Amino acid sequence: MTHRVDTLRTLEQEMGVVVRRVRRVIVERARAVDPGLQIAGFLVLSYLTGNGPARSADVVEELGIDKGAISRHVQHLIDLGLVSREPDPCDGRASILSVTEEGLLRMDVVAEHRRHNLERKLADWTNDDLVAFVDSLSRYNRSLS
Repeated sequence: MTHRVDTLRTLEQEMGVVVRRVRRVIVERARAVDPGLQIAGFLVLSYLTGNGPARSADVVEELGIDKGAISRHVQHLIDLGLVSREPDPCDGRASILSVTEEGLLRMDVVAEHRRHNLERKLADWTNDDLVAFVDSLSRYNRSLS
């Protein structure tokens, strides 16, 4: 039993390392898109890039970020020319947020750099190693849902 407790403790420590690294990487990616882009703004941009146009309320729900904060970050993204806001044709009180061509271009550059960097850092992993890790990580994430 002690072995499992020790293993779970080690898992918590390793996940802590992952969280700190992910935070650092998100900051780097946000700065690569624009030097003044904050983490939350980058997360909004990433969400819209991956999921397509959305209402602010959907972004708030998905990211769990305060509505006022989302509004500020969206306005900053609009000011940077990375996101556009159009009236929602189904609800005149709401608006639809979309990534602009410039936003897509910048996110593509960041994604390409990320893939090359990951490939370089995992060059000594076999494809089987990667598949096993992805499968285990997916199972871990499903277990925590």
